[in-house]
Amino acid sequence: MKLIRGLHNFKQPLPGCVATIGNFDGLHLGHQHVINQLKAVAEIKNLPSVVILFEPQPVEFFAPDKAPRRLARFRDKIIHLSEIGIDILVCLQFNHALANLTAEQFVQQILVERLNLKHLVIGDDFRFGKKRCGDFKFLQQAGHKAGFEVENSHTLLIDNERVSSTRIRRCLANNDMLQARQLIGRPYTLSGRIAHGKKLGRQLGYPTINLKMGSRPIAVNGIFAVLVKGIDNRTLRGVASIGTRPTVNGVGTILEVYILNFSEQVYGCCVDVEILHKIRNEEKFDSLDALIAKIDQDIIEAHTYFEHNEILETS
Repeated sequence: MKLIRGLHNFKQPLPGCVATIGNFDGLHLGHQHVINQLKAVAEIKNLPSVVILFEPQPVEFFAPDKAPRRLARFRDKIIHLSEIGIDILVCLQFNHALANLTAEQFVQQILVERLNLKHLVIGDDFRFGKKRCGDFKFLQQAGHKAGFEVENSHTLLIDNERVSSTRIRRCLANNDMLQARQLIGRPYTLSGRIAHGKKLGRQLGYPTINLKMGSRPIAVNGIFAVLVKGIDNRTLRGVASIGTRPTVNGVGTILEVYILNFSEQVYGCCVDVEILHKIRNEEKFDSLDALIAKIDQDIIEAHTYFEHNEILETS
């Protein structure tokens, strides 16, 4: 998959394409349904498949305090879209210049001049352009003039309810990891490269692997029973803390995992952390001794969870 970040990296227009536009947060089954529709059209027309997304997401730009927490980081989107088999990922920086493009300008400058669009797969509720003036009907009319077709992306229903990122966030908030897994099509997973931390866990007697989650808030927060995959093709059990570590005045969201019965040095490894079960919310403790006592309880609860849910480990 080719990644194009920003309009300035279009050295020349594409030789035609079939495209879709969206946030694709979490790449759940609804997104996969749209992308499969996109790929089918691209194959028939013998054109590259293109996914267009924005960083930051528009709601994060206009109302960061009201923006929903992300299911996945941008890095994870790249990985999953590549695995799905998209030909080109176009990431546009959402800034004042892009936000001020009218619907007509967006179509002409991006879809026509840069992408040479021939077919667009998009939801009939899609809105775009300055003041969100562009809609599905406008795209159909613009496509008729510019020579591209516009096709409605099909909605995927599970249990008579639309599969959406909002629905998955609700499942995660309710600790319904099995339902989230069903909607995503795989276990809810956070990924990254193991980095050096402040070694506080080691001082407390519980050394952890640390993955930085970036500046965007993640959809989950708290203490979880998890599986860690990616270290020598092993599946390892662990207890994860996802949050800002308020007891030690931490800054930024960190994913820390204490891997049970494990003491190897694995800095630099890329791992997947499957979130299986929430144990409790993140708390601020009055002392490190109180924190250690709570960690002891967390590990006991994690062991109990794994003892009663062995089937998850081989999934």
